[in-house]
Amino acid sequence: MASLEELNAARTLKLEALRQFGMDSYPAKVPRTFSLADARTGFAEYEKSVKPVSLAGRVMAIRGQGAILFLVLDDGTATFQAVVKKDTLSPELFDLLVRAVDIGDIISITGTLFTTQRGEQSILATSWTMATKSLLPLPEKWHGLADLDEKLRKRYLDFIMEPEMRDLFKKKAKFWQVTRKFLEDEGFLEVETPTLELTTGGAEATPFMTHLNDFDMDVFLRISIGELWQKRLMAAGFPKTFEIGRAYRNEGTSPEHAQEFTNLEFYWAYADYRDGMELVTRLYRKLALEVFGRTKFTARGFDFDLADEWKLIDYSEEIKRQTGIDIHTVTDMDLQNKLKELGVSYEGANRERFIDTIWKYCRKNIAGPAFLVNHPTIVAPLAKRVAAGGGEKGKVQGADTVQMFQPIIAGSEIGRGYSELNDPVDQRKRFEEQRKLLEKGDTEAMMPDWDFVEMLDHGMPPTCGFGFGERLFAVLAGKPLREAQLFPFVRPKK
Repeated sequence: MASLEELNAARTLKLEALRQFGMDSYPAKVPRTFSLADARTGFAEYEKSVKPVSLAGRVMAIRGQGAILFLVLDDGTATFQAVVKKDTLSPELFDLLVRAVDIGDIISITGTLFTTQRGEQSILATSWTMATKSLLPLPEKWHGLADLDEKLRKRYLDFIMEPEMRDLFKKKAKFWQVTRKFLEDEGFLEVETPTLELTTGGAEATPFMTHLNDFDMDVFLRISIGELWQKRLMAAGFPKTFEIGRAYRNEGTSPEHAQEFTNLEFYWAYADYRDGMELVTRLYRKLALEVFGRTKFTARGFDFDLADEWKLIDYSEEIKRQTGIDIHTVTDMDLQNKLKELGVSYEGANRERFIDTIWKYCRKNIAGPAFLVNHPTIVAPLAKRVAAGGGEKGKVQGADTVQMFQPIIAGSEIGRGYSELNDPVDQRKRFEEQRKLLEKGDTEAMMPDWDFVEMLDHGMPPTCGFGFGERLFAVLAGKPLREAQLFPFVRPKK
């Protein structure tokens, strides 16, 4: 088998042959009457009229020999067959095509549309020109790019060889379009908030840091989609807002995690977490039906139906049911021992991290759809506390739980929402607790935002906030998160 260097050298010689013939191998524009999809749609009309048309696309296959060749073109909208006969082209153009055109080249063919004896819609070439000469070959059809990192690194080749992957991202575009329209129809206003922040509020994650030269100061890339900013808008009198944007978290890569991703967050004044659960249920069902055409899915070893009733799962009860641990009374040492017993690794050395890690172990066994509720206050520094007797499932809750909800689907947390904390005294106290965690080395603890607390001193109405991201699309599509991103970050090839 020839090496890439040898193949490149052979194609470079063909490039020279095109130049000597006087054909530009990289013109700014080539003849093209319409897309290949439009050619198929309007085929009958143009076949009947016998008017010449021009079609362009990448050559995906060449077969035949002698005086007739069959080429398959692909322009990203459809595929189309071109028939090249020696007696319908000038001898020079036919010979040049045979000598200089390779699979992977992008060409334009002018001719008339006709139907072959086998019933194949085709164009009979009367002339052709090069649009782009490829100097490297496409991967072999049946072997392709076997290494996942190589597939993601050279995503353009993956899309060329696997056109169904292009369809995946058409669905993803629709996923966000449906989300946006749903919220707009519900009266939410789309807003834009800063991506560079002095403190990264709204989530618990290790941020990326950069330097702002003009002010000579370090700033952070946001880890949430403007949570603390959108809450300022609630205080300012905006009743409903949302933002769809990019977030950045300096964390590990996994089927559920990436360092850069798209998230949505919405905020709804005078609503609480129960209102949020009802709205989110309707939104997720609508996304399933309009994007995927169904509510039943199989993903990550689970079967679930978003049309089913979404049951409520109590945070502490579920942990106790699966592990025997009562998180309200267990010691930190016993938590660490249980994690070791379960074979679960963890980062950080504080109670919040221990509890969060043991919950993540438990959630992997839940198919859903369900809402996780009654979280302990320690894992939710921005959520309103549950008053005694006010918990879900009729259970009496003390002041150590919060009004928080998380959709659980296929063993994953697919979103997070709260009755937002608007008590400035309580918020100040919780930020102090987070500050102590940061000082002890917990890089995922939330940075205190004292300007935000000052806003709460002025008064923010009762508010429900909620966010979800690309993980929902990836789960419904049955893909790991990185494969559901167009260009995920990949370690450079050595």
